[in-house]
Amino acid sequence: MVYWCTPILTNILAAYVHAQMNAPYPGTHLPAGYPPEYPSAAYPGPPGSTGYPAPQLGYPAPQPDYPAPQADYPAPQPGYSVPPAGYSGGGPVGFPVQHQPMSYQSGGPAGVPWMPAPPPPSNCPPGLEYLSQIDQLLIHQQIELLEVLTGFETSNKYEIKNSLGQKIYFAAEDTDCCTRNFCGPSRPFTMRILDNMGREVITLERPLRCTSCCFPCCLQEIEVYAPPGVPIGYVNQTWDLCLPKFTVQNERREDVLKITGPCIVCSCCADVDFEIKSLDDKYVVGKISKQWTGLVRELFTDVDNFGIQFPLDLDVKMKAVMLGACFLIDFMFFENTRGEQRSGVW
Repeated sequence: MVYWCTPILTNILAAYVHAQMNAPYPGTHLPAGYPPEYPSAAYPGPPGSTGYPAPQLGYPAPQPDYPAPQADYPAPQPGYSVPPAGYSGGGPVGFPVQHQPMSYQSGGPAGVPWMPAPPPPSNCPPGLEYLSQIDQLLIHQQIELLEVLTGFETSNKYEIKNSLGQKIYFAAEDTDCCTRNFCGPSRPFTMRILDNMGREVITLERPLRCTSCCFPCCLQEIEVYAPPGVPIGYVNQTWDLCLPKFTVQNERREDVLKITGPCIVCSCCADVDFEIKSLDDKYVVGKISKQWTGLVRELFTDVDNFGIQFPLDLDVKMKAVMLGACFLIDFMFFENTRGEQRSGVW
């Protein structure tokens, strides 16, 4: 009896061991028919493959030291403003504005747009990047109605444009009432030049000096700062018996260029040119022109229009100094009202 049952028990034990060894996870009993079979003919794989592998039986257990999610995550700020449509972000901190907003002058059918700011070159003072890609400036003085009607001297204001008519800067004189009306065109002044964002990028300082060439030790001068407080150049009047002459200097008081005007500085139906020359007087590299504005304006107002031409590759600091030279020339020779312009250096 025992000899007959031994083969049966041996077969049962071998079948149990075989089933345990072929199970995916030892000790786990899966339902019948699991995992399902995926025929390779119905779901072909890449060339050379026999089909997609069967899906995994389950996800692995999480790691024992895995950090739990933060419980006190800050909630959104209740008063946070929603960005406007089309907002592209603020960009990196300190990155210069490549294209500033286009604003338009009130009055006129279409207005006058501001010039977009080009990429600033290396070692360029902030705000002078506008000058890096132009070789001409137009300075238009605004008409003050109170000054025209009463002769009461008001602060001068100017629009500075490029050759396309786009505004680059706005210049405003900063002087008190007594200085303007008692000192006249010989008055000392501070000229503040602003960009289209309202930032003061250039400051011009004209000290009180003598207007006659009989005193060569106290001639006219203007100081140029960009940004305010940082000197970048000077324009000094040079003594000469017949011609108005100026010397353009850099921030180290080194001579860079010369400016020479005509013997008779009088605009009568024609422009008056002040040539910008090299130090040896051999080359004319540009000019500052007082433009004829018409008989009525010339006779009854001191409103002047100027044009400045200089080399395109001239240092932006020297271009800003040329702007200061233009304002100095305006006050010295063309600021007298009602057509009383100086006819020369005297």
